[in-house]
Amino acid sequence: MMYDIHIFVCTNERKNSTRRSCGEQHGLLLIEKLKESFAKYNINVRTRIQRSGCLGICDLGPTIAIYPEGTFYVNVQLEDVDELVRTHFVEKKKLERLLLTKHPKDV
Repeated sequence: MMYDIHIFVCTNERKNSTRRSCGEQHGLLLIEKLKESFAKYNINVRTRIQRSGCLGICDLGPTIAIYPEGTFYVNVQLEDVDELVRTHFVEKKKLERLLLTKHPKDV
């Protein structure tokens, strides 16, 4: 099946590591919340919301990547999900406060 929107949520877990890990923070719960918000706002486009491995910016996580546009949202908390879905997918605007604007290695 082809999708109009593909949303990847990092659920990577690093056991026994001092490095931050999206999955250990609440990656799987973010997927549930995203699906609930898509249903709440009746977003009727072919969408796939799924877990992903490491997206490479763990220190900024939890991270959500939206394709095909290539938008990354970082430090996404459970309480941010409804606002993110409403702003990005209903109002068609980027949620600036969570938007990744530069790769951490470019800062």
